[in-house]
Amino acid sequence: MPESSEYVVVGAGLAGAATAWQLAARGHDVTILERTRPAGHDGSSHGSARIFRYAYPDAFYTRAVIESKALWDELDRASGLELITPFGAVDYGSERQPEQLARILAATGVGHELLSAAEARERWPHIAFDTAVLWHPGAGVIDAESSVHAMIEQAVKHGARLLTGWNVSRVDKRRSGYRVVSDGWETLDAGNVVISAGGWLPSLLGQLPLPAGFLAGLPEFTVRQEQAYHFRYRSDDGPWPTFIHKSADIQTYGLPGGRDAGFAGQKVAEYNGGKFIPSAAAQTGAVDPDNRRRVVDYVHRYLPGLDPEPYAETTCLFTNTPNEDFLIDRADKLTVLSPCSGHGAKFAPLIGRWAADLATGTGDVPSRFRQATARISTTEQLSIS
Repeated sequence: MPESSEYVVVGAGLAGAATAWQLAARGHDVTILERTRPAGHDGSSHGSARIFRYAYPDAFYTRAVIESKALWDELDRASGLELITPFGAVDYGSERQPEQLARILAATGVGHELLSAAEARERWPHIAFDTAVLWHPGAGVIDAESSVHAMIEQAVKHGARLLTGWNVSRVDKRRSGYRVVSDGWETLDAGNVVISAGGWLPSLLGQLPLPAGFLAGLPEFTVRQEQAYHFRYRSDDGPWPTFIHKSADIQTYGLPGGRDAGFAGQKVAEYNGGKFIPSAAAQTGAVDPDNRRRVVDYVHRYLPGLDPEPYAETTCLFTNTPNEDFLIDRADKLTVLSPCSGHGAKFAPLIGRWAADLATGTGDVPSRFRQATARISTTEQLSIS
């Protein structure tokens, strides 16, 4: 007979690890299935550098960051680690609208300053600011890989089981639950399944026993193979704050590279500048020369404090929804966790709590994340009327 588990979580990246932690801490029987290893280098949760920030043009997300930070603090206490290093953040550019961001931070009680470009250049002469600048010191950098391992460790301490090298090929519906099948024909029976497959989700969706109406209501998922580059600081004034710069011609972000860059430079990337691929299985790991030229040119123009020749480069995955909202939705006893559109890392513990609430039926998630269920409900209402 196949082994069984009350809850099976597919994927040990940030969202899956957080969900397993939350479920196991509540006393549930949990098994985590990971195709390679937690925070694997071909996924979206590897490495030591992700931006933690409060600045959002939507106050909903700023409030969610505040809620998530309390869970990060809980994880720090449990693990004995400091998973977010405070560096502060600067936001600027004509499309970033720092004044609007400042109004939202003021309304939500997040400490910040709104500076003129000249004031900001005086404080950070290594950055060529082109508009007013929002500074909020509470921002920082998340060590993504260490965070995944910390959450897995907490899940295991509460009785969860981790199985690595377990690549899920399909999930079959059974009378009393589900049977999860690997590409090596291993099987595991589950009362409930949580799918947190990141960039592999588009290719796995068709192998899940989801109702046709639910599948039709899902947002379109797109996967990009993104590129990031590490540039050395010209002087000893590093590390810098994180930054998001949105101008009319390019949108970029940067952050201290941490362990990924030998603590020697700034990680800089073009936001959603990578090529579309069908799913994570199609990634090549090859850096696009055109993208490299765009980012190097950007560093020449806007970041005079960096050596404009990258000393390291890498690719990563962004799996997006059209409006960059997450997907955390459920059909029967199968919960699907969204690709997080390049901004989900900071919310990982909160996403895990939302997913655990939904999967156990003990709570709900914000309605904006249940897009498939919302569309089914709308269709049913229209058919009744």
